[in-house]
Amino acid sequence: MNVQNNADLNSSTKVAADWWRGGVIYQIYPRSFQDSNGDGIGDLRGITQRLGYIASLGVDAIWISPFFKSPMKDFGYDVSDYRDVDPMFGTMADFKILLDQAHALGLKVMIDLVLSHTSDQHPWFVESRANRDNPKSDWFVWADPKPDGTPPNNWLSIFGGSAWQWDSRRMQYYLHNFLSSQPDLNFHCREVQDALLDVARFWLDLGVDGFRLDTINFYFHDAQLRDNPALPLDQRNASIAPMVNPYNHQNHLYSKSQPENIAFLERLRALTDAYEGRACLGEVGDAQRGLEIMGEYTTGDKRMHMCYAFEFLESRAITAGHAKQVFDQLEAKAGDAWPCWAFSNHDVQRHASRWGLSDLSVRQHAVLMMCLRGSACLYQGEELGLSEAEVPFERLQDPYGIEFWPEFKGRDGCRTPMVWATQDEQSGFSSGDPWLPVSKKQAELAVDRQESNDQSILHHYRRAIAFRHAHPALMSGTQTDMAEENGVLRFIREDGREQIFCAFNLGSEPAALTLPAGNWQMIGQELQAVAENEMGNVTLEAAQFCLARRTGG
Repeated sequence: MNVQNNADLNSSTKVAADWWRGGVIYQIYPRSFQDSNGDGIGDLRGITQRLGYIASLGVDAIWISPFFKSPMKDFGYDVSDYRDVDPMFGTMADFKILLDQAHALGLKVMIDLVLSHTSDQHPWFVESRANRDNPKSDWFVWADPKPDGTPPNNWLSIFGGSAWQWDSRRMQYYLHNFLSSQPDLNFHCREVQDALLDVARFWLDLGVDGFRLDTINFYFHDAQLRDNPALPLDQRNASIAPMVNPYNHQNHLYSKSQPENIAFLERLRALTDAYEGRACLGEVGDAQRGLEIMGEYTTGDKRMHMCYAFEFLESRAITAGHAKQVFDQLEAKAGDAWPCWAFSNHDVQRHASRWGLSDLSVRQHAVLMMCLRGSACLYQGEELGLSEAEVPFERLQDPYGIEFWPEFKGRDGCRTPMVWATQDEQSGFSSGDPWLPVSKKQAELAVDRQESNDQSILHHYRRAIAFRHAHPALMSGTQTDMAEENGVLRFIREDGREQIFCAFNLGSEPAALTLPAGNWQMIGQELQAVAENEMGNVTLEAAQFCLARRTGG
């Protein structure tokens, strides 16, 4: 009897430790989620006020975009103090209350660690730039100019122009893969690695359940500073940067994704594993090798728990053929890698607009994400079916959009305030003037209006998430027999106890479908009713899907 009890306890503990495997993570962009004090900017107390709503979705965790002290040149992704909360968002006491209340509701809390670079106002950089022989002189990437005074190589910034900024104090250039006010840390310096691991330890000790790691493949640069080669025109795509950005003209072989990064990721994983039930989610920013790098970074149990690449965040809509190609590539490069999928986030146009989805297609894509092998990230407002907001040029805040307007409008359209109440001032986000305008079109889909309609997209997301959690095969099972036929993507998820057959018509025309041989029972009717005839044949209209289950072998 005691042996059985111990076995049950061990199994329960393992499930708790592996909550991230197949888990659903809800991303919060704090500036735009809920304002609690009327200054027009969302804050930690606002998030705490809405934790009950988030828990009602059935998600496993929240990921909070940066709330650390920052001059906000890139809205928190330029950190000036890794160990404190920016007053704009509240205090450390506010964060501890948020953490405790989230845990009381059964929600894990992941925070967004930006380790590849700091703000130029961070004390580390202030000291580093003072002269060439101070204790932190090599904590950032410094290089002498070429004899003609130009930058040391041809590397480009994602935000446009050279990735090198001249500094008159040291008479050298420093590297910045993003804004010039975001200098890159030098990971070849062991002291830098140790300092950043201490930052992670600080938050783990505080009780956070893991980290979303910004631009995880940007940590290391080529120590020889070799030029990046040109990228052929037919290989360029806009998954990482818009096509109007010269960043797409290079194959970034040397400015990121260096092999030395693996050892640091293993150090970070070892630290995380010293705390029970914690997880690391890495963002892989690479337009050519994203899946390969995802595989490298998550294979085995000594690197990252999971990563996401940009294959499903790009402008190309998900077709059956494209989805199969993504999974075939992932299987070929790293079959045991654990991916995390996202269709929208704070950096890309909302997928309802990006892919031109109808209401039915939005619902279908929600179920598709819940059925794919891997974990899942939902971006705030996605569960409402929100489309991209229109932000006029004079209201733009994003330096990226301002730089490349009008061909690229930046990221403000996906960052406008969350809509809570259709008729309330600023849709319930704030009692003051919000930092970005509230979308009137989005307000029509506010939470209060959808809560009162059982057939709304919001309730559909709740049912889709519950469906995922109800089936172990969908959470952590294998994925086999993926095929594409007549616009239909089909595959089987299996965990030994059950098999789930999944088919999604991602095309524009009706398609006939025959279920695999065997005793299958149609399921998921609460998500969408699909009729099956006596021979196991189904006709899927555009944006329809079919789910069936069988148990045993």
